[in-house]
Amino acid sequence: MNQFYRLLAITFFVFGKVTAQPAMNIPRIDPISSINFSNISSILEAESEVYQIGLKNWEAYPYKPQVSFRIAHDGRTLYLKFYVTENHILAQRTETNSSTHRDSCVEFFIDPDTSGAYYNFEFNCIGTTHLAYGPDRRNRTFIDPELIKKQIFTASTLGNLPFEEKSGAFSWEMTVAIPASVFAHTPNLSFSGLQSRANFYKCADDTQKPHFLSWAKIDTPNPDFHRPEFFDTLYFE
Repeated sequence: MNQFYRLLAITFFVFGKVTAQPAMNIPRIDPISSINFSNISSILEAESEVYQIGLKNWEAYPYKPQVSFRIAHDGRTLYLKFYVTENHILAQRTETNSSTHRDSCVEFFIDPDTSGAYYNFEFNCIGTTHLAYGPDRRNRTFIDPELIKKQIFTASTLGNLPFEEKSGAFSWEMTVAIPASVFAHTPNLSFSGLQSRANFYKCADDTQKPHFLSWAKIDTPNPDFHRPEFFDTLYFE
């Protein structure tokens, strides 16, 4: 079964265009006893595959940084590691639930139980988190900032202090640990055996080179990540 999903996750080239991976198989790992950047990194790099956030869905935004990620779970906690190489980095937002997408930002939108509503996890490059829940862009309910700050772990190789835009050649990494308890509108959530719908993104609206990349293809006239109809399937072991 794992090999089947690996084959599904291969990117196919059709008529000169890249089509999105139709599914992702997320491995189950043993719980990480001490959650820190090093432990999450080493376990994910040993136990999980690398996926690309590399689809440019809108010709008006041609800049394409190199972005990839790994993902795994232990039943109660979801673990992510992002890898980013880009020419412009920005980190102005430090307040939870602020407009992190305007900074150098990686994002993970998920409808965990395929109910039609989804969580938008948005992390700027110093770990500031924006998280809300709802069925579409206009109908969002923020998750309690105190819950976010106490329970979501983020660690970036860029540190956690804000800075103005820097230009050059930058590579940074971020690890994230998200417990099931943060999914406040999905009671008794367990990732084990779960089938979900999701997408993964990279953006940086306020930099010199704004860009809007995705893992799964989005077919809209203008950049819009809040389109759950274009989410793809996640299979949790």
